[in-house]
Amino acid sequence: MQTGESTGAAQRIGVPREIFPGEKRVATVPEVVEKLVKLGFTVAVESGAGDPANCDDDAYRAAGATVVGTAQELWATSDIVFKVRPPTSDEVGLMREGCTLIGFIWPAQNPDLMQQLAAKKVTVLAIDSLPRTLSRAQKMDALTSQAGVAGYRAVIEAANAFGRFFNGQITAAGKVPPAKVFIAGAGVAGLAAIGTAAGLGAIVRANDTRAEVADQVVSLGGEFVKVDYEEEGSGGGGYAKVMSEGFQAAQRAMYAKQAKEVDIIITTALIPGKPAPRLITAEMVQSMKPGSVIVDMAAEQGGNCELTEPGQAVVKHGVTIVGYTDLVSRLSRQSSTLYATNLFRLSEELCKTKDGIINVNMEDDAIRGLTVIKEGNITWPPPPPKAAATPAPAAKPAAAAPAAKKGHGHGGASEPMAAGTLTILFGVMAVLFALVGAYAPTAFLGHFTVFVLACFVGYMVVWNVTPSLHTPLMSVTNAISSIIAIGALVQIAPPQGTLDWIRWLAVAGVVLTTINMFGGFAVTQRMLAMFRK
Repeated sequence: MQTGESTGAAQRIGVPREIFPGEKRVATVPEVVEKLVKLGFTVAVESGAGDPANCDDDAYRAAGATVVGTAQELWATSDIVFKVRPPTSDEVGLMREGCTLIGFIWPAQNPDLMQQLAAKKVTVLAIDSLPRTLSRAQKMDALTSQAGVAGYRAVIEAANAFGRFFNGQITAAGKVPPAKVFIAGAGVAGLAAIGTAAGLGAIVRANDTRAEVADQVVSLGGEFVKVDYEEEGSGGGGYAKVMSEGFQAAQRAMYAKQAKEVDIIITTALIPGKPAPRLITAEMVQSMKPGSVIVDMAAEQGGNCELTEPGQAVVKHGVTIVGYTDLVSRLSRQSSTLYATNLFRLSEELCKTKDGIINVNMEDDAIRGLTVIKEGNITWPPPPPKAAATPAPAAKPAAAAPAAKKGHGHGGASEPMAAGTLTILFGVMAVLFALVGAYAPTAFLGHFTVFVLACFVGYMVVWNVTPSLHTPLMSVTNAISSIIAIGALVQIAPPQGTLDWIRWLAVAGVVLTTINMFGGFAVTQRMLAMFRK
């Protein structure tokens, strides 16, 4: 089912200038405009829309977009509108009925806006409502791309407000200890902050209610600080859930301890549809060392710190508390490029025919989750994603063969040899042994007997080595090398009359097998070291 008034001609994507105070992002960039044009769309950009993100009008024209002089003209002539921030009431008034709006909407927090948009009979795709648990939706996940930028920028703001180096240094003037950074919340933004702070040389600690992120924290160079309370904290859609009072009390005690020890705290905790949880109290701020820094990334939703002032950087009790709500806009070009790419990937899903006309397919789980209003009808919240069809269990055979017993060595147990084959094999071996016994010299018979016994003993020794120390191949080769070494040692001090060349050959055998054995262990250790940090 198609949306918009256009039915045959390519639809027009409009990109207005963001009017929210402090917002410097733009919904698409010139590099992405070229890709949208290849999908069959025409693109119009309001004059000056990309200036805060260092994308001028000429760059848009060169990419194939039309630059429109006023917002009124752009809204009135666009079939599809790409935006970053939710539209204001004035912008809703400029929208034409039946168009499609794509951008951040936050339907749970903006019920009045939802009613205004529904009254305009528009279709609204809220990029913040994307079902993030769908793997194929990751390319459209603007929340993740923007959170990564915010986490990086939070560390840069902390470094700017902090009065020392992040990394430790030893100079002629003395030793400088590394900064200690604590990250509260290890979601996308928190992990980005951990990686950035560790890259700058700081000692990084982090905590999250979701225990499964501990390995991710460690992999980025941080230390996971566990709360002394057992409770699972994973919520829906990749977010954390509201924890019990007992867990919160234990968490506050851990935060209070960290506040006294670290130099910088970066908080990232958010729960969808709810105010930001208070993690850092005024007493914790007072306990921090003078010159410490707190960056509250949840300031726009009320803040994780009790003393945060949204949009401001203030000093309380000697601690700088950064409550900027525009961290992403402070890297406007980078964040705009990532956001534009997310919207382009969504456009690919909406326009698979590449004819410039979108199809909002409500049977598609990703598109259904994004669509909060369809042609004036509010469709939010969406139903749960469809569960994947479980394949029917295969019918069991009437008489299942018993499972073969696995051997304890390198090879599993095999089927017994057929009686006829075994008889022929023994017959051939008997004939060979009879010929050897009849015609071979007497001195040879002693060596031949030892050789035959060695074959049987060696087979049992080698193939029953348990490969527990390293690889099965190394176990077998070391077992064989051990047998060779023992045989060579016997020949080094043989009975009188043995030729010298045999003795020197035995010495060479001992040397080579020793190199093989110890070299094998050395190679194994190097291979294992590749997987250790």
